[in-house]
Amino acid sequence: MMPSLASDLTLTVALIARDEERYIAAALASAAPVADELLVLLDTRTTDATAMIARAYAARMIMAEFVSFPAQRNLALELAHGRWVLFLDADERLTPELQHELLALKASLLAQATAPTTGCWIPRFNLYWGRRLRGGGWYPDHQLRLLRRGQVHYNSERLVHELVETTGATEYLHTHLLHINIESWGELRHKQHAYALAEAATLHRAGVRCRPRNLVLQPLREVWRRWWTWRGYRDGWLGVLLASVMGWYELIKYVHLWRLQREQGRNGEHQ
Repeated sequence: MMPSLASDLTLTVALIARDEERYIAAALASAAPVADELLVLLDTRTTDATAMIARAYAARMIMAEFVSFPAQRNLALELAHGRWVLFLDADERLTPELQHELLALKASLLAQATAPTTGCWIPRFNLYWGRRLRGGGWYPDHQLRLLRRGQVHYNSERLVHELVETTGATEYLHTHLLHINIESWGELRHKQHAYALAEAATLHRAGVRCRPRNLVLQPLREVWRRWWTWRGYRDGWLGVLLASVMGWYELIKYVHLWRLQREQGRNGEHQ
């Protein structure tokens, strides 16, 4: 049952986690100065010390079977006690400047019983191998993370890079989240491969079909977009590398989409 929206708590900081012992302590520490409630929605498949670390920060922890990222975030919105929810990933940090801005918001916008704003976009710095990116679509990388509970919902059809649906206006904050995005080549391969498969599944569910030309044009378009349109060249050799990697995984995405539609066709023939 969804808790009352008339909660006396202003802000819940919610984390969705699985096997995040490496990162979650610093994330919770950065959130503690602004949160009235720390909520950790922990995947039941977790096998490491994430739960113990969360308890050490007096976080309210709930074990939840993973369905999808949109479903987990919607569940967190239902379970939160705060009037507003700030979603934070385990590999993200609230910068001191963002902490200060959020505290100021709590004294004004967040404390209001009613407000036209239903969400706030937060700019995000992405770190690759410890280097803060300036182009390629990784900055300013605004994330709609501060949400007024009861007036927002995550689209369950979007399996990756979740889409928030709001009932009212959104605003932009000025200070930043810090995202420790990639620290190793293996991590980059694993993450982008998973994203490519999830995005292909999302396109397939939406009825999008892969055409032969997509296998050539979409990867080239992605490289051009990352390198030139989004000014990945500002990051030098790293910008070239990342534009090329994103083009490769765009190819993986459409190859997987092609496989999904072939499998669907074969299943239809046997029915």
